[in-house]
This record gives sequence, C-alpha cells and structure tokens, in this order.
Amino acid sequence: MNNISLEYSFLILLLFPALYCIYRCKEHKKPNYFVHLHFLSAKKSFLKAEQLLKIFIFLLLFTALASPIAVDKINPLNRHGKDILLAIDASGSMNASGFDMEDEVSRGKRLSRLEIAKVIASDFIYKRESDNVGVVAFGDFAFIASPITYEKEIVVEMLSYLSHGMAGQNTAIGDAIAMGVRAFEHSRAKSKILILLTDGEHNSGEISPKEAAKLAQDADIKIYTIGMGSKGEADEALLQKIAKESGGVFFSAYSAKELKSIYEEIDAMESSKIKSREYLLKDFYYWMLLLFALGILLYLLYTEAKK
Repeated sequence: MNNISLEYSFLILLLFPALYCIYRCKEHKKPNYFVHLHFLSAKKSFLKAEQLLKIFIFLLLFTALASPIAVDKINPLNRHGKDILLAIDASGSMNASGFDMEDEVSRGKRLSRLEIAKVIASDFIYKRESDNVGVVAFGDFAFIASPITYEKEIVVEMLSYLSHGMAGQNTAIGDAIAMGVRAFEHSRAKSKILILLTDGEHNSGEISPKEAAKLAQDADIKIYTIGMGSKGEADEALLQKIAKESGGVFFSAYSAKELKSIYEEIDAMESSKIKSREYLLKDFYYWMLLLFALGILLYLLYTEAKK
C-alpha cells in the first residue's frame, strides 16, 4: 500500500519567508534627476502571470527540497519472510459439527470442522504479513488449492472454496505431505514450514507418510502437525513422529478454542524477524518537481530574451 508524504516536511516552513520576500523585497531604483519619475510608469500588479510563475517555481523548489516520497510498507518485491504451506484435511469426516462447543469461532452458527478450520486458518494467513502462504487440500488424494504466494487475499479466497469430500472421503496424509513438498519446489526461502491439519488416520493415497516425511526432510521442510477432533480420531502417534523427524511440533486440538490457540502458538514460534520492525520501500519524486521548475524557468528566460 503506497502512502504519499514528505520526508522533510518541516522544510516547507521556509517557503513562507521566501514568498514574503518576493512580495516585499523588491528592487528600487533611485532616480538621479527626475524625482517623480515613478508617476510616468505603469502601475505593476503583483498577480501578473510572470510573478505567478515565479511564485510557482518557488513552490516547486521548496516542495522538492522537502523530498516527496511514496512509501510502500509491505511491498511484495521486498519481503524477507518465510514460505508457509497449510495442508488441510477436506475428507468426509471434516463435515462433522459440534467442534465449537464454546462458540469461540462459530458465533451462533452451526459450522463443520472444515468451516471452523478455514476461519482460523484465514486469520492466521492475514497475520503473516511478511510471508508467502499456500494451501494444499487432501482427502483420497491431495491437490494444491493455492500455490505459495504473497497475495493473501487470493489464498484466503481459494481457501474459502474448499468443501468436505471434494478430494474424497478418506485421508491420504502421505500424499498431502508429498504435494506440500512439490508446492515448495520453487521456493527460495530459507525457512519452509508445512502445517498439516487432520481429524483422521492415514488410509488412502499412493505415498506412505514415512516416504513423504523423508521427502520433506530432504527438502529441509519443517512440519507442524495438528490432530483435530475428538480424542482418538486422529492418528496422534503418526503425527507426533512426522513432526519430530522434521523438527516441528505436534499439537492436539479437541475444540475450536484449542485450535485457535495452536495457530497463535505456531505464529509466535515462527514469527518473522521483519515483523518486529517497519520495512519500507521509498520512491523519490523530487526530481520530477525540479524538472518542472526548470522547464518554467527556461520559459521565463525565453520570454525575457524576446523582449
């Protein structure tokens, strides 16, 4: 987002004494013989075109001196964050309700596990200002719902299109991790993070979780795993092993409140250094004003030479 401002705005104050001097500090010629010679000259007006152009030149010069800039605080070309991929279970079991008994996320609505997961994940995505984020959905198979990108609005929009059962009824955890590794294929980030959320056990897909976890290790991808739902539904032993071997952490979420706090904890654990300070990209426009002022000055010199 660009904001137009003056880097040295206090220098604009120098403009007022300069304009006052233009008006008051005029050249006076003292006549040697005819003391009332000024009666024979035409009365000059301060507001004639030539004077207005001179004043405008001063305005341009002093504004250029104050250095107008366009400031971009979150320019995607200048980010130095992390690449994060959310692998979200979209199998049939994610249609179950009753996960938000404390009404932490639902706000009185009857939401499924997947819908609650999408709300919390969307909030997490928007918080990662300096990072690239992508989404993988999985069921019987896995697919990239959104490639890893800086455009948070697009990622959240693609996330909103996910529905339970759209990738099948079963749970292919191995395929989900393997597809996540594939999504990181062109990543240049030093820190690559995969957050895998599921409420079931691995019972589908072409790649085993063990093989997929090895692929993630080789690609230097850290995996955080989240077991969602009632106790015993997710294969917590498997999720713990995947997280531990990749240098990540396993979490259990038995309610929407716990799931929300887990994403907040991961956000804190993986905070980007750039988030602690303001990162600015500045475009300077003083040269445009100087060129404009020079053009007007050349015009005045030209008209003076023609007289």
